[in-house]
Amino acid sequence: MTIRAALTIRHPMRLAAVLSLCALAACGQGGLPASQHEAREAAQPRRSTIWDLFSNSGDPQRMVAVNRYLWNASLEVLDFLPIQTVDPFTGVIVTGYGTPPGGGRAYRATIKVSDPALDARSLKVSLQGAGGAAVAPDTVRAVEDAILTRARQLRVRDGQL
Repeated sequence: MTIRAALTIRHPMRLAAVLSLCALAACGQGGLPASQHEAREAAQPRRSTIWDLFSNSGDPQRMVAVNRYLWNASLEVLDFLPIQTVDPFTGVIVTGYGTPPGGGRAYRATIKVSDPALDARSLKVSLQGAGGAAVAPDTVRAVEDAILTRARQLRVRDGQL
């Protein structure tokens, strides 16, 4: 018998049946009863996949995960800048170029409120000067401080109602 004859499939239906049985056996639950299999799956942490982006598995009661005081204070403090985009679900505010009252230099800002806590770590401010010029870190810190101060004032005002 030659190698060529040995490689020839003489019974394709038998081969297809054996391969399909092997495939079905691989789909089994490893011989565990259903309750044990479910318990084992529940004990293991679920890995996220790319398909989770398209699922609607979020909590429907959860609305927005940003601090409303920081959000409103950001809009109030930087009200001289024209708003380009606002996304309350991600907590991002992007403005266009504008000149502050009494100032001569135009700025543009991107604000991110990343947490529902009224905390300095929840606020990120990025400023850019006209033409892409760098802005001094002290200026960015002053804007952040003004937003945090206004957010605390708004919270105190709501607490007194």
